Amino acid sequence: MTELWEILRREFVYLWYYFDLQLRQIVWYWVIGILIGSCISVFLKERIHGLFRSMSGSKFGILGLIPASLLGIASPLCMYGTIPLAASVSRSGMRDDWLAAFMMTSILLNPQLILYSAALGPAALTVRIVSCFLCGIAAGVLVRLFCRGKAFFNFSGFEEPGSHDTDPKLFLRLLKNIGRNIKATGPMFLLGIVLSALFQRYVPQDAMVRFFGGNEAWGVLMAATVGVPLYACGGGTIPLIRQWLAEGMPLGSAAAFMITGPATKITNLGALKIVFGVKRFLLYLAFVMLFSFITGLAVNLLC
Repeated sequence: MTELWEILRREFVYLWYYFDLQLRQIVWYWVIGILIGSCISVFLKERIHGLFRSMSGSKFGILGLIPASLLGIASPLCMYGTIPLAASVSRSGMRDDWLAAFMMTSILLNPQLILYSAALGPAALTVRIVSCFLCGIAAGVLVRLFCRGKAFFNFSGFEEPGSHDTDPKLFLRLLKNIGRNIKATGPMFLLGIVLSALFQRYVPQDAMVRFFGGNEAWGVLMAATVGVPLYACGGGTIPLIRQWLAEGMPLGSAAAFMITGPATKITNLGALKIVFGVKRFLLYLAFVMLFSFITGLAVNLLC
């Protein structure tokens, strides 16, 4: 019995060491992400969404996909805030291809997640931003090509989005937003660090290379597939991806994971199914998997 307790104590010490190491290395990215993300939400959200609304009726044509994708990245809303906003803008005459670009990039990325992703290093951060932007453009182009004259989205039942940032005192409004941010992302962030500590302690260092590397096409496909069930929160996956990259996961596989993960997050899929309908929802899933696969292969080829 004494020997068992000694083994457990030793394993706890090892795990605490890896947990503490990971936490100290990454926690400031999370803190800064919380602060900047809340500032954008409180002070800039309405301006960002106002710019998107102002595109209704303009004659940018296919070039409108560029600002729509960029504004989707800049928007701090989660999917359940983005869909009511898109429904409201759609009623004012916004084109479906621009809406598709905005919604796609809004699903994949936001300012807070950009700051979190800085912990992955400049190369991974650049790949994440560029691939997100291109995914929005691709989604818009496909909607433009195949849905001419037909409504792609069904926004019936979605009303104008409400805002939680309503406190008349600006400083209190910011503090409340920070509190909601911490509550929403903190548990998954800590869980991600726990899982990365477990990986570091118990998974052989060459396992990520064997699983996600080797045959690059197979590794990218596996990463894209794993992203579907494993992704729960952007901040929570950053410690995991960081550890996987350190253990040899190819950057292309990480790129595929960072696309399929948020795009197929379980909390998003229910709302997306309502907006798309069954047939287009399945097409959406196929598009996400194909785009992530091609992106992963391209990144591995270029990097």
